[in-house]
Formats: sequence, structure tokens, C-alpha cells
Amino acid sequence: MIFHVFLAHNSQDKPKIRIIYKNLQKLGLNPWLDEKQIRPGQLYQDVIQQAIQQIQCVAVFIGTTGLGRWQALELHGFISQCVERDIPVIPVLLPGVKCIPDNLIFLRQFHQVCFECEIEEDFEAFKTLYWGITGEELEIDNTIFSQPNKNTLDPLNSHPGIQPPTQTDDLLSEKGIDYTRLRDLLAVKNWKEADKETYRVMIQAVGKKDGDWFDPDELLNFPCTDLRTIDRLWVKYSNGHFGFSVQKEIYLSVGGKADGKYYKEAWDKFGDRIGWRVNSSWISYSNVTFDTSSPRGHLPRSVRVKVAGWRAIRVSSLALRLIKCNI
Repeated sequence: MIFHVFLAHNSQDKPKIRIIYKNLQKLGLNPWLDEKQIRPGQLYQDVIQQAIQQIQCVAVFIGTTGLGRWQALELHGFISQCVERDIPVIPVLLPGVKCIPDNLIFLRQFHQVCFECEIEEDFEAFKTLYWGITGEELEIDNTIFSQPNKNTLDPLNSHPGIQPPTQTDDLLSEKGIDYTRLRDLLAVKNWKEADKETYRVMIQAVGKKDGDWFDPDELLNFPCTDLRTIDRLWVKYSNGHFGFSVQKEIYLSVGGKADGKYYKEAWDKFGDRIGWRVNSSWISYSNVTFDTSSPRGHLPRSVRVKVAGWRAIRVSSLALRLIKCNI
């Protein structure tokens, strides 16, 4: 499993960190917290060292009592590993702390986040922290953390307090498909649900039901108008980071051919480039990164083809269709 942020903290600050953990969840993030990830009987330090393989960012929380336990676990060495692996490090000053202590001076090289009032009330600090974790800026209102956990909310509102912008998009379809929900999911950057919705509208466009797989010919003859609508929405709302046309560009750049066939060498290079293959192993859907910290072209992912080597066939087939549709 991939975690958006590792919450490094002194156990004496646990009550505050639990609040931050829950509020980050309400913002649609998946934080790593020791009491949620380290089961009884496991060695604390071993699990933390393993966590570096699963995290995209580290937030180091500094309270009025310092870091305590983290000095014993050689925080400096842990942070050095993060820097070597290009994992962002965010110092976070909890209420009552005005600056990074002298014994943690190595953290001063990183831009910090400062909570200047009670955790639940400092919306500006949460906005800054979210920006540091995801690279994306969000507008939130002062009711966000009084709402239920995101798991109880509609997927369109995975970011409570954040509403889809009221704007007009070209949602044309040759098959009478309504792309409003896909547009709204992408507008609020709910990439995971948008990925699922992409499969749903595409399977409808070829006259099949939810749960069915595509045949290669159905992708090779996918309606151009619908493919253009889907791709434009992904490209627009990800600022060019995601989309079928983005995947096509990358696939062709590594030697792939747009002919609906499987080419192992090009496919491996493509997987490495977009983050579907890590250390020569193909990742499962549960390890897909549903935010723009992922490599360019990482999404969409969930369109399935009923044939051996289906992911490669899907990319190659859609690349050919995109070219024929002048997309």
C-alpha cells in the first residue's frame, strides 16, 4: 500500500497527531501513523525503515517537548534516506513552537508548516500542509473538519468543503453517454473514483455492462467523439499529467507501436516510465498512486481487455485509435 505522508512525531504529541491524521483523511489522503501500521510484537525501528518504501512524503512534527523518541531512532539518518530517494520532507511546528530547535537544525533546510492556533481551527496550516504533501493547492472552508470521515461521503465529495467548479466543458458523446460525473470527479481531483468512472462510461459506450471486459476490436473502433471527451477531461483537470493521449505519447517515445499488439521491451520501458512497474515488478491496482505525485501518464488505469497481455494491448490499441481520431 502507498501512503501519502509519514507522520513522524513525539508520542507526547499523540493527541494532536491523531487529530491531524483524521483531518488529512477527510482531505482524501492516506497518512502513515505508527499506531495504525505497527502491530503488537513488531520492532518499531524495523517497520519504520520498511515504511520508506511505501511513503511519498514525510511530515516531521515538532512540539513543545521536542521529538523525544525520534532522536533515539536516528531521525537524521532516516531523513537523509528520504532526501536520497527524493522523498519530500516537511517540518511541521505544532502550536507553541515558533522555530525549529537547534538540535534539529538539519531540518531548517526544508520549508516548514506552522500551526499557530488550535489544530482544528488552523485551516491555513492544513492548506499549506496539503500543498506540501500533494503539490496541489486546495480551497477549504471552516466546516470541513466537522463533517464525517471521507469514507462515509459520496465519492464526488472526497474533499469535504471543496466543490466542483461551475464551468462548461465539451461533454459530447456519439453514444448518448453522460460524462458529467466523470467531469465532476476530475474537477475535485478524486482520481481513484474518476478512474473507475472512466471504465464505466467506456464500457457503456461499447454497449456492454459494468463488470465486462473489452475486446481489442472494441478499443480499436471506440467512438472518436467519446474518446476525445474522456481524454480532454483527464488532460484538462490534471494539467496535462494524466490522460490516454499522455500515455500514447510516452508509449511511442519508448519504442512502442500503435498497432494493438504486445511488444515486451517497449512495454517494460513504458511501465517503468509511468510507474506501473517498480524495480522490475508490475504493481497491483492496490498500489496505484491516485494523485499527481505519481509519474506522468500513471492514470487512467482500470480499462481492462479480455486477452493475454491485456494492459499492453489496451495501451497499444488506444494509441492507434487516438491517432486515427486525430487526438
